[in-house]
This record gives sequence, structure tokens and C-alpha cells, in this order.
Amino acid sequence: MQVQRVVLNSRPGKNGAPVAENFRLEETTLSRDLKDGEVLVRTLCLSVDPYMRCRMNEDTGVDYVTPWQLCECVDGGGVGVVESSRCSPCSEGDVVTSFNWPWQTYAVMNGSALQKVDPKLVDGRVSYFLGAVGITGLTALLGVREKGNVTKGAGQTMVVSGAAGACGSIAGQIGSLDGCVRVVGICGSDEKCRALVDDLGFSSAINYRREDVPARLTECCPDGIDVYFDNVGGAISDAVITQMNSGSHVILCGQISQYNKDVPYPPPLSEEIKETLRRKNITRERFTVLNYMNKAEAALCELSQRVQSGQIKVLETVVNGIENMGDAFCSMMTGGNIGKQIIKISE
Repeated sequence: MQVQRVVLNSRPGKNGAPVAENFRLEETTLSRDLKDGEVLVRTLCLSVDPYMRCRMNEDTGVDYVTPWQLCECVDGGGVGVVESSRCSPCSEGDVVTSFNWPWQTYAVMNGSALQKVDPKLVDGRVSYFLGAVGITGLTALLGVREKGNVTKGAGQTMVVSGAAGACGSIAGQIGSLDGCVRVVGICGSDEKCRALVDDLGFSSAINYRREDVPARLTECCPDGIDVYFDNVGGAISDAVITQMNSGSHVILCGQISQYNKDVPYPPPLSEEIKETLRRKNITRERFTVLNYMNKAEAALCELSQRVQSGQIKVLETVVNGIENMGDAFCSMMTGGNIGKQIIKISE
């Protein structure tokens, strides 16, 4: 059978911004003949995420993801439906997901690498398994719970950078649900600010592209900052840390502002910010969700219930067609998405 796939055409270089031409769409042939343990899947939707920028380099700089190889099919979070199976746990018609789903319209995969999911848990919106009720939601929920030290009744203020992205938009809502009295989001457009406040219930939002971030933080956080969910790093994070209270907590989730630079992860801090962390006894701990997968089942159950009940609202930006994977990835890396960036491949 004829299938379409996306391969890595070129690398942007460690200090380069990715472009759509780094990816190439190809036609290839896939045999329907399966070996024992294999499954033929039709791809429903795919995810693009900031961590993938590291996979475009020859060396990812981290030990938990491998680099994509030139001229080979790239992969990431995906969800699809089983077309045929020689793997006993998987039956025709099952909806399945994987962290390592090839960017193909159809694929033959090892059944043991697939997780069966129930569309009823997301009211049929299967893309949520790549976002709010998947690894993104887990990162937000467990990041806040494991590193944020949010305490009901403590009157805490949380700030989230990259707040209109897939993870930040969920993290802020978790902060509110867990007891923060004030949740402030930092993002890159007035449209995103409106979505955070009007749709997701953030207390306030700051547009870093056109507002004075330190001044607005002082205005929005009159009692200082107790928890910072950091998705971006760089100057924005320096501004937040400067206004954090003694004994507060930084959840180091991502550093998207630094991903196109040849620096270690996490990127180094200035001496001034290091001194602020020391003087105020601020914890700043890297959070990697894969270290907490023993808590994933219960957390996903909670996320599903909160999404279904409307306690957590989900934002998505959906692009149609596998031919648009490269454009969607580059748009996400420059903040073109509100919520989770999803590419719909088939119905």
C-alpha cells in the first residue's frame, strides 16, 4: 500500500532556528503482511512539541531522547486506529497511542509499544491523548505536584511562562485547582492573554512582546511569587525569579527560548540570578516527567475526570494534513499555537 511519511531532510544546526525545509514529505510502499506481534495502524493525529528541537541535532544533549536520523522517518507522540493485528492485546478498531509514533499516514508497529486508550475518556476527542490527557497533561500535573509545593490555604501566587502553550495552559489550571489564589500567565500575544483569562480562568496575563514584564509582574503579583512553572528560560525567567519570595519554588519544565542555542540543558544562569536563588533559598529543580511514570495511571485518570467535568479546559491549534508537519512544528516553536499543536492526519 502507498503511504506518505515525513523524514528529516536536514539539520538546522545547534544555533539555528528550524525551518519547514528541514523536513521532507515522501511517498513509500508499506506491506500489509504482518509478523507475529505486529500491528498495522492508521494515523489519526500527531503531535509536535518543543523537546523535538533537541532531536534535530546530532546530539540531543539529554539522555532520555535520541536524535532523529537524516533521511529517516521522524517520530513523536501519535494516536491512531488498528487496521489489522497479529498482536493478541490489539484488535481491529482499537484506538492506540505511542510516544514514538512514526510521522506516516499508515505504519506497521510492534504491538508491545502501543498503549490502548478508550475514546470515551476524552468524549471522543482522541487528540487529547497527546495533550491534556497524555504526556503533556502528566507533565503539568506532576510538575506542579512534585516540585511546586502548592498548599491549599497558603494564599500562594503562581506564575507560568509559555502559559498559552500545551503544558503551561494546563499547569496554570492545576495551580488554581490545587489552591493557588493567584495564577499569572506570561505569553506572546493579546489573543493568548484573553484566552488565558477568559477561557482558562487565569487571574491575569502578561504579553511579553509589548508589555514591561517586571513592572507587570509587580502589579499582578503584589504579594510576590511563590511558585514559578518555567517553560521558557532566558530573560523572562530572570524577571520572574527576581520577584520570587523566600522559600519559593521554580519548576524547571522547559527552556524553549534557549533551544536554538548551543548551550547545555538546563542553560546556565547569570551570577546575579544564582545569587538571588541562594539568598532567598529558592529551589529550582529540573522536572522530567519520565521519572514519575509510576504515578501516571492515577494522574491520567484524574486529568480525564477533570477534563470531562470542565474543571480543566483544553485549548488546541489543529492543522490538517501530514504535508503540513514541518510548518506546524516551526509555527509551534515560534509561538504560533494556542494550546496543544495537533496535526490531524485522518478521520
